[in-house]
Amino acid sequence: MPTPSMEDYLERIYKLIDEKGYARVSDIAEGLEVHPSSVTKMIQKLDKDSYLIYEKYRGLVLTNKGKKMGKRLVDRHQLLENFLTIIGVQDENIYTDVEGIEHHLSWDSITCIETLVEYFRRDSSRQDELKAIHAEMESD
Repeated sequence: MPTPSMEDYLERIYKLIDEKGYARVSDIAEGLEVHPSSVTKMIQKLDKDSYLIYEKYRGLVLTNKGKKMGKRLVDRHQLLENFLTIIGVQDENIYTDVEGIEHHLSWDSITCIETLVEYFRRDSSRQDELKAIHAEMESD
């Protein structure tokens, strides 16, 4: 399994390739707010672990393993954003909270959260009930 840092890189690379068709070291560094030299070291590690193929001065390509993991990480991030939105977390806190928790949850917990999000999606009155309880508890 990739480390949390490797996950951040894979997620960012996957998103860049999805959005732009490619991922440059400078784009990855900017998105993760790290130095390009750090990106190069991590890309080499991801290459060694078969998540991508990297050729110096030519760029990188995700392997099937890297694409699968990248998609899974992007989906996890989106799921957690949806979950926090549903339970009423303020918009300005959602991104930071997701970044803080996404690496600390098991895939079992992620699956359970996914089930809960689907539960709320299937009947919008459930979300209304949750909001009412939330408002009630805040007024106490």
